[in-house]
Amino acid sequence: MKRSILPGGAFLLLIAGTAHAAGLPLNFTEALVATGISSPTAMSFAPDGRLFVCQQGGQLRVIKNGSLLATPFLTVSVDSVGERGLLGVAFDPNFAVNHYVYVYYTVPSTPRHNRISRFTANGDVAVPFSETVILELNDLTTATNHNGGAIHFGPDGKLYAAVGDNATGSNSQTLTNLLGKVLRLNADGTVPSDNPFFNQASGNNRMIWALGLRNPFTFAFQNGTTRMFINDVGETTWEEINDGIAGSNYGWPATEGPTSNPLYRAPLFYYGHGGGPTVGCAITGGAFYNPATQNFPAGYTGKYFFADYCSGWIRVLETGGFTASDLASGISSPVDLQVGPEGYLYYLARGNGGQVYKVWYTANQPPQITTQPANQTVAVGQTATFSVGASGSPPLSYQWYRNGGVIPGATSPSYTTPPAALADNGAQFHCVVTNPFGNDTSSPATLTVTSNTPPTATIIAPALGTVYSGGQTILYSGSGTDAQDGALPGSAFTWQVDFHHDTHTHPFIPPTIGAAGGSFQIPNTGETSANVFYRIHLTVRDSGGLTHSTFRDILPRTVIITLASNPTGLQLTLDGQPVTAPFAVTGVVGILRSIGAVTPQRLGKIKYTFQTWSDGGAATHTIATPATNTTYTATFKQGGGPPR
Repeated sequence: MKRSILPGGAFLLLIAGTAHAAGLPLNFTEALVATGISSPTAMSFAPDGRLFVCQQGGQLRVIKNGSLLATPFLTVSVDSVGERGLLGVAFDPNFAVNHYVYVYYTVPSTPRHNRISRFTANGDVAVPFSETVILELNDLTTATNHNGGAIHFGPDGKLYAAVGDNATGSNSQTLTNLLGKVLRLNADGTVPSDNPFFNQASGNNRMIWALGLRNPFTFAFQNGTTRMFINDVGETTWEEINDGIAGSNYGWPATEGPTSNPLYRAPLFYYGHGGGPTVGCAITGGAFYNPATQNFPAGYTGKYFFADYCSGWIRVLETGGFTASDLASGISSPVDLQVGPEGYLYYLARGNGGQVYKVWYTANQPPQITTQPANQTVAVGQTATFSVGASGSPPLSYQWYRNGGVIPGATSPSYTTPPAALADNGAQFHCVVTNPFGNDTSSPATLTVTSNTPPTATIIAPALGTVYSGGQTILYSGSGTDAQDGALPGSAFTWQVDFHHDTHTHPFIPPTIGAAGGSFQIPNTGETSANVFYRIHLTVRDSGGLTHSTFRDILPRTVIITLASNPTGLQLTLDGQPVTAPFAVTGVVGILRSIGAVTPQRLGKIKYTFQTWSDGGAATHTIATPATNTTYTATFKQGGGPPR
């Protein structure tokens, strides 16, 4: 997603028993629906009430009757580097009869590209070999971000798909490819003849329904209407909620956020970048509140929920005056929102091991345990933390017990034991939650104490202080040792690589098990900021189940690129964005950038026409960021006429 997203995504290791509690308004509560969903990207309710969740690695999981089924509905082979992978799921409007399920995923074979396919359901699994390819999208560059991926059927029975620009802004403004667009197609993959660009584009490009988008990671239709909102992830300044209207051009890369340019449709709502309750870095989930059965108060009807991946909040948009208010905070990397058939709001979070939560409204209700404490295994001298989640009207009070006896002072949702001794092995812990309307008791959790000692993980390569350039291949390797097991085999290793940008992270290589080393290539396209680095994580696990984790950062080689004009003060472009010369920017060596000269243009009363760039390139051309500070000068001449 930003920048990417995945939506990006920060990966957080799940520690058994770790508590999660979103900040919610009075009389709202939440409950954990499912956990252990590896790198989730999107979810959708089937017409029969089952919740299907996409895992970036290619598995489509099913939550049925409140439980995550062990067997995936399907597994497709995907390229899951960066923001690629299994990214979207939708159900045919006639699902009850034809059992068709549609998915959007990145094909791993060369050339890499995204694909929309249809599968046929047989209960909770797909019929083997039932894949029917509906659409092959354009080939991808080495940039692994800006894939989009959301797919939904609209009220007109057509399939809509949101496609990112593959980190090349110019894709968004052309009718010659499908990137940076919202597409509209028939369920069988043919092109509706009433699409807005049917007579201007050719072939599959006639599927283009709207353009000028950067990374429309999510969008939503409002039940009972034709209204559609598109969430477009911004670059440096603004996140957008756009009114989805056929034929619209939302302006990327020429504009981001508010605009008065009549060529472009301005967003209905936008918010800035930063860390806080009303700003963020990547707009992710979106859902209208118009369920057949309502649980939230009447004032929420027709409003639009949206989430930010980096700031971890959910806000509520008033769809009349387009003002927003708070709903939830403290969520670990939300990527999707859905309203369930019972009127609850569901959110999908990548953090804490991948989780689905549901939020509902309650008043004057006794406590109900929503998250049971988990069994814990620790080594001698380590502590264990037991946690419980509960719903019900506030105030809620908590009391923990050990082997049936009260633990003095243990009155929080989580309880951390003193350092464990072997004598503590087998102890059981439970919690009683109370409010003015009643109480509820959790199930017991068992503490296992082992004399086993944790292993030690060591990253050997890359060495400390390693720096990288775009396009470079990075080799990584490590070792794992354990006092009881000795040198650990490759099967004990889990590697993960995260891409850090500014104050947030995006997934690059998801958790990968089974080897003491490997390699990855740094993309030379995609994120152009120099405020970036890659973090390589290694976790080793011994035969007793204890783990140790470590990480190593590799930083970019950076230089200063200066864009100048002769005469000075003329308009140039950098990656499609207008700048005034001279303009200096820090870049990462090897990353491809687009530089351009606006021609013709006026400075005061004088008209100027582009002549040459100092590197001999065309008026607009691509450069690889050089290894030393470099100035690129565009020379103009006075007067009109084409350059010679």
